[in-house]
Amino acid sequence: MEAVAVLGRRVREARLRRHWSQAALGRKIGVSASWISTLERGRGAGVPLVVWFALGNALGITFRVEYLRDALADVADAGHLEIQELMLRLARATGRGRTFELPTKPASPSHSIDVCTRDDEQRVLCIQECWNTFGNINASVRSTRRKIAEAEQLAVAVGGEGGPYRVAAVWIVRDTRRNRELLSRYPEVFASAFTGSSAVWVRALTMSGSQPPVDLGLVWCDRNASRLFARRR
Repeated sequence: MEAVAVLGRRVREARLRRHWSQAALGRKIGVSASWISTLERGRGAGVPLVVWFALGNALGITFRVEYLRDALADVADAGHLEIQELMLRLARATGRGRTFELPTKPASPSHSIDVCTRDDEQRVLCIQECWNTFGNINASVRSTRRKIAEAEQLAVAVGGEGGPYRVAAVWIVRDTRRNRELLSRYPEVFASAFTGSSAVWVRALTMSGSQPPVDLGLVWCDRNASRLFARRR
């Protein structure tokens, strides 16, 4: 009843702003003025939804019916978070420093690295971009290269007097049929962009003391985001 009262009040306010009578609004949707009066007084509990939609159309106001998010439902980016969780867990297991959603430019925090690890023994900063599913490949590759350039500036500050840390970057991609088909469809694109050895990258990400390749790499994670394995071309 409270919701119906709010709807009726909104209809009345919108009608008055347009200087329409109840009869005029009723004619637009095929009901009587008394019906409009009933609705505006908050007594429209039994009115079909189609009438509320018709009122919205007549008044030029969007009427929408929806359930709010289920508190028990998983978060929208759960698939992405699962891969980030895996990479952070591997970093901890291999004794590396780790950062979640590291902004490469504090003034633009939307441009952030999914996971960034720091290996002080090897003096390496590792950019790890996690992909549940691909979107715009061209833009994504450009974004990673931009992040590498920006991280190289951070590497100078991190290295201090010992010289800048080396910056390495890798994509971790969920092993799905769609993602595999995409790689198969554009083999030269991916071969040109990801020249780092996938097997060496897997070893570097899962074993302490292992140096990552110099070149950008791509490795698979299984569908449960529980392990990494190499991409075979």
